[in-house]
Amino acid sequence: MNPNELDEHLHRVITEFKGDLPVLESAIGALFVGKRMGWKVLLLIHDKRTLKKYGEVLNLNFKDEMPDVGEYAHKSVAWRAVQKVSNFWKAVSGEITGVRTPKIK
Repeated sequence: MNPNELDEHLHRVITEFKGDLPVLESAIGALFVGKRMGWKVLLLIHDKRTLKKYGEVLNLNFKDEMPDVGEYAHKSVAWRAVQKVSNFWKAVSGEITGVRTPKIK
């Protein structure tokens, strides 16, 4: 979606939203952070269920709306750590410990 389409889409989502406002707020925040950091960084911050829930709240697929790795991914401590392991998906699933963290530098 281009920026105008995204703005219109979010306007509809917010207008029609029913539920806990902090969930909507977190979903929108994850979308905007993910656009700069990438969906792979989001998977190192949140579990898959949380991102799926956020996508459902916003009625979009995060992988379609953001890059795999964004321009600010390097700021993520988790992303830098995962660069040193052999398997990204094992790090996401927790099979490789000590990688997942929400911290940035």
